[in-house]
Amino acid sequence: MKPVKVGLLGLGTVGTGVVRIVEGHQEDLSSQVGSPIIIEKIAVKNSDKTRSITVDKHKLTEDPWEVIRDPEIDVVVEVMGGIDLTKEYILEALDRGKHIVTANKDLMALHGSEILAKAQEKQCDVFYEASVAGGIPIIRTLIEGFSSDRILKIMGIVNGTTNYILSKMSQEGVSYEAVLEEAQKLGYAEADPTSDVEGLDAARKMAILGTLGFRTNVELKDVSVRGISQVSKEDIAYAKRLGYEMKLLGIADREDDHVSISVQPTMVRKGHPIASVNGVFNAVYVYGEAVGETMFYGAGAGEMPTATSVVADLVAVIKNLKLGVNGLKAIVPYKPKKLKSDEQIAFKNFILLHVDDKAGVLAKITQVFAEFGVSLESVVQQPNELNPEAEIIIVTHNASKASMDKVLQHFEGLDVIRKIKSVYRVEG
Repeated sequence: MKPVKVGLLGLGTVGTGVVRIVEGHQEDLSSQVGSPIIIEKIAVKNSDKTRSITVDKHKLTEDPWEVIRDPEIDVVVEVMGGIDLTKEYILEALDRGKHIVTANKDLMALHGSEILAKAQEKQCDVFYEASVAGGIPIIRTLIEGFSSDRILKIMGIVNGTTNYILSKMSQEGVSYEAVLEEAQKLGYAEADPTSDVEGLDAARKMAILGTLGFRTNVELKDVSVRGISQVSKEDIAYAKRLGYEMKLLGIADREDDHVSISVQPTMVRKGHPIASVNGVFNAVYVYGEAVGETMFYGAGAGEMPTATSVVADLVAVIKNLKLGVNGLKAIVPYKPKKLKSDEQIAFKNFILLHVDDKAGVLAKITQVFAEFGVSLESVVQQPNELNPEAEIIIVTHNASKASMDKVLQHFEGLDVIRKIKSVYRVEG
């Protein structure tokens, strides 16, 4: 049996996991694909670096083009990260008829449509399961498992760092700053955590999920993004008191072929399954027109969970290679993109106001909601010994984003309101 030869771009955390699985599970993998799988060449930054696995030095190169241009290599596995130069490597590999497996969410969110179009032209596979939610097979599920259904909503915790921070804030009542520092010490958060805590990492993943779920080309600029850096322990305490947990949710929904995609801190009703997902775990909730509610839960990052998804894609590529059907499964978006307007985007809202503690204040506030057609689910005045002003908590019924923006704008000029302390979306 002629072996299938693989080139690996990157030997960091995930690349190391890929080598461990391919070499350690060789018998199982060979039985699935009908031939041995050999990692022929590996591009690394420093070939002399000490590593946690033993690799034949003759297989290492510091020039990624050696991997791309090696005629013996059938499949290129990209786990090095980066965008512009990495895109060049992948497009060149496709031009040379090589199939691609990548874990690169940034690349696929920004240039996925171009890469997939090139793959279709060259009849090559491009698989990228590991780019979203690590070890959870959500991309394959959206493409294959929901192929006969119509997805109406995708809601996900797709960033483990922010979920860890919000979970610890909820469980221990500590501040955002304190938990972030702890997360950095534990290695869950980068020294510069901006991409995670400001929602950019989650936004890239939601662009990918929205594109696959709705079969339209969702770009990063189409995603409305708000991070967790302004979430206070007081906000989380109020959420818990009202029966909610705070989560950074990516939400993509569709109505009459109009779509909206956002990432934002969201209060999730405690009875909803996604509210109980804690720590660095990820979960993706999918609502299909026929199947109803489904949820996929698991490790969203880490060497072995992510590498498992990469190698599963590698197996799928090789099976297609044996059957001669490479390039036939690419999901190229075919529906015209129609984004919802602010009038069409609607959800419940939590609002915390600091107001003058005197008669008639509530009447003035509710009058503003009525003026812009926003109905209220509940209004609670909470005593707070630390705050001499009155605190009013309002939860609305579903209201359009346009109407809520007008309400909040009007509140800015209302003399009885001292401060709009917090505003969050409510789900579940």
